[in-house]
Amino acid sequence: MRELLLELAEKEGMGILISSHNLAELDNLVNKVCIIKNGEIIETSGISEIKKEEKANYKIFDVKDTSRIKEILPGAIILDKNKFKIDAVKEEVAQIVEILVNRKISIYEIKKEEKSLEEAFFEKTGGNVIE
Repeated sequence: MRELLLELAEKEGMGILISSHNLAELDNLVNKVCIIKNGEIIETSGISEIKKEEKANYKIFDVKDTSRIKEILPGAIILDKNKFKIDAVKEEVAQIVEILVNRKISIYEIKKEEKSLEEAFFEKTGGNVIE
């Protein structure tokens, strides 16, 4: 069904309205979102705008070894022996990289942790229940 809807939207230029509480499914399907709370529209915009981080967001670091990360970066959350995440805005990433390089921590990858549509919905509506 998802493929048919995407094909109709792309090839036929159709706009398709979907009302659903399954936000994980919609996250991969839609390009615009209308959030309704208690029968009133509270926001309508593109999905990337809805999910946009207003404050700091997590960066995931893939490094050679995380054993010393907590002593170097106390705010870091260790995910496994090679990955940690830290709440940082874009401008802070260069500083974190510099700190790690100066401490001889090899960095293999850095990526931004994306907010899900469900997380954005709960943030916008101020709750954790879909009514």
